[in-house]
Amino acid sequence: MLYLAQVHKNDFLDQLQLRLLARQEAEHMWVTIPEEAFILLGKGKVLAEKLLVLVELSPTGDIQSLEEATDWLLNLVQTYLANGITPEFLQQETERAEQWRQNLTLQNQDLARRSLELEARREQIQALEESLKREKNGAKDEEARS
Repeated sequence: MLYLAQVHKNDFLDQLQLRLLARQEAEHMWVTIPEEAFILLGKGKVLAEKLLVLVELSPTGDIQSLEEATDWLLNLVQTYLANGITPEFLQQETERAEQWRQNLTLQNQDLARRSLELEARREQIQALEESLKREKNGAKDEEARS
């Protein structure tokens, strides 16, 4: 799983450690990690303190890959923030989409109602046609008897 982390020095162990800040849940969805969670880097790693990194952890918690997050963060800024995609904008778009969905639901219900009305009218017309045929045939039968 991919994490955004910050490099810290553990003075007690005299080692660098990563403080996990956020975890990737899906391709474009991240969640922050509210509690403090740390992963020791080991004595062989030399990274600047406070550096932001992307770290891939195995299911057992072992570090599979580690890279600076600078390019990744710049890409986020260019993709979302340079275009003015703010939380307020996203909220407005969500509300518009919900209104659109509700409007489509109402239109669908109206179409279903109209369809039922047309079917009922069609059945009434068929019943009238049948009745007229019977009356016509009844009139012919009476003429033939007379």
